Amino acid sequence: MQFFIESALSAFELIVSFDPEVYFIIWTSLRVALVALLFAALAGVPMGLLIALNRFTGKQAVLLVLNTLMALPTVVVGLFFYALLRRRGPLGTLELLFTPNGLSLGLFALALPLVLHLTIAAIEDLDPRIVITCKGLGATPRQTAWKVLQEARFAVTSALVIAFGRVISEVGIAMMLGGNIRGFTRTMTTAIALETSKGEFVLGLALGFVLLAVAFGVNALLFLLQRRR
Repeated sequence: MQFFIESALSAFELIVSFDPEVYFIIWTSLRVALVALLFAALAGVPMGLLIALNRFTGKQAVLLVLNTLMALPTVVVGLFFYALLRRRGPLGTLELLFTPNGLSLGLFALALPLVLHLTIAAIEDLDPRIVITCKGLGATPRQTAWKVLQEARFAVTSALVIAFGRVISEVGIAMMLGGNIRGFTRTMTTAIALETSKGEFVLGLALGFVLLAVAFGVNALLFLLQRRR
């Protein structure tokens, strides 16, 4: 117990001293996660609107695929994109493997099904009379979609918050596509795994505290959003 207390105090000291290495790792984690979330939102929210507001052949199959992708092991996602981005892979000429952009691409693939599924669920949970009223007032499909999105804004924002929590805590994809390169692609999760295995418990614990703080902040935001619904 004494060892843990001393390590925790040293970890807090490392955080408040603004150690450059610690804060670069934190910044890298936030940057790749936010980039992935941004593109997942830009692609997932409109696609979710389109799927939720329209009936078409194969819709149930699409939803089934989305549910499957949400449960896909992250190491499988990492392996798939590693095969695509490696030098001899189809996208090897882009030289994205072991770069922050390559890491964001893998995290984007992890976040997209989650954003899509939760956006669809949020819209389908709305009162169907909203769409009927919009059409009755002569609204265009774009105006109807915008009104529906406004009504579901808290639930959609919650979906994005959940997706961010998912990608910021990811380790498998971060390790396989980022390579855990010091000063370049090392994230909080990969650094915790590496430093702890090396016996650098204090640095790992400091990053663990920061990751817990981020997780707490994300869940607090989600709680506030759900209370406003």
